[in-house]
Amino acid sequence: MKSPSLHVPRWVATVAVVTALICGGVLALTFRDWSNHEVFGAPVAGLTLASDGAPLSLGNFKNGFASVLKPALPAVVNIHSSKVVKPRGGSPFSDPFFRQFFGDQFGFGQPAPQREESLGSGVILRSDGLILTNDHVINGASDIKVTLSNKKEYSAKVVGSDKGSDIAVLKIDATGLPVLPVGDSSKLQVGDIVFAIGEPFGLQGTATMGIVSATGRSNLGIESYEDFIQTDASINPGNSGGAMIDLHGDLVGINTAIESGGGGGNVGIGFAIPINMARSVMNQIIAHGKVIRGYLGIYIGNLTPELAKQFGYSGTNGVLVNDVSPDTPGARAGLRRGDIITAVNGEPMNTNSQLQLKISQSPPGTTVHLSVWRDGKSVEVPVTLGTLPGNLGQNNENNGPQGEQGPGVMKGVQVETLTPDIANQLNLPSGTHGVVIDSVDPSSSAAASGIQRGDVIQEVNHKPVNNVQQYRDAVSAAGNQSVLLLINHQGITSYIVVQAQ
Repeated sequence: MKSPSLHVPRWVATVAVVTALICGGVLALTFRDWSNHEVFGAPVAGLTLASDGAPLSLGNFKNGFASVLKPALPAVVNIHSSKVVKPRGGSPFSDPFFRQFFGDQFGFGQPAPQREESLGSGVILRSDGLILTNDHVINGASDIKVTLSNKKEYSAKVVGSDKGSDIAVLKIDATGLPVLPVGDSSKLQVGDIVFAIGEPFGLQGTATMGIVSATGRSNLGIESYEDFIQTDASINPGNSGGAMIDLHGDLVGINTAIESGGGGGNVGIGFAIPINMARSVMNQIIAHGKVIRGYLGIYIGNLTPELAKQFGYSGTNGVLVNDVSPDTPGARAGLRRGDIITAVNGEPMNTNSQLQLKISQSPPGTTVHLSVWRDGKSVEVPVTLGTLPGNLGQNNENNGPQGEQGPGVMKGVQVETLTPDIANQLNLPSGTHGVVIDSVDPSSSAAASGIQRGDVIQEVNHKPVNNVQQYRDAVSAAGNQSVLLLINHQGITSYIVVQAQ
């Protein structure tokens, strides 16, 4: 039996083919037009992104790493910044008494302004002259010069900067520049080979090699927001703002700081800002001219095993809420002093820096779900984040007369009842209660815990204390056991455990 066949006239087939070609061309033009528009999720800065992050075998580098460094070196630039500053002090002739007789005719007036200069590095991330560097390289500069690897020099404008993360974005008037592809710093592991490229001591195009010594370094006191990559690749003055690249030649970090051991030179401990963090900051600077961070409105501290025990918490991770500012997102969501935040959106929180970074990188208006350990059980607390205010800190003077010495584990600590007058001297809010510490024996357990003269003890083992007698009763009840104190230090409360000796 023959299979049925379909006979199509030749002219019909010809029309169908022509129609398909025309439709295909229109569709291609449409897609090409779409590609020129911003797509949700696309990089704001239009960067070159790494296409392959698969591990590489060292057997591919038989003669060294020139193949990695050669294309990367031209994308790292020298940054020379300068600013005019007024010297401190001056000659005695700057005093008005002398100037009324001599004037400024002998040059004895106000000290002449001086020019300060500094060197650093930067990374070209866009071929039209967008450059990423450290804020401290250009902070306060009135004149910024960028020198490329081909010796061409350009004046640079500051697109924006962020002191909290130490990131700055510059722009020079140039086109067709070499760029570094942007990698994924979250994939870095301890032991990965990395290269630091920059201009240490003004030595152009210097590359050094090392490994990733650690990731997620924080609590170093270098920046407000820390999530550093640590490396033993040699980083020296002038490297700041330069590139940290991996074996693919992809940018994974911005070299920022060193631990010099007090000698000022490299000792094998350097730090770089992960490119994922730097890129996020850069995109906000480009989009808004500044960085807008999420805000909870709480004061937090790392959860030590001693503190965890005092709160009946047996977990190994968490961040302790030391205080909650009134009328803030955290307060409105019901967060309390003494809460232990164990996770944000299911991601475990291990340090206060990790929590601070997580919240700061979440846009205001975002609702985050906090896992909180409270009163012996875990609860979920949704919080809609606010916008981080510009200034949250304050400085106070610590003064006070001698008072009564505490018993038991608090031996060596002298306190007195906090009066409104003392609270005013310490710049504490009205209504603050407790006992103020007048002195601490340096050899005592209390001194070892970190409490200082001028601190106010507001609770002992979760019991409020309003005067010296309540304080003595609470400490005496603890006997020679460790005690948990709620300390108000310069207006900020935190929990401290004083260990029994």
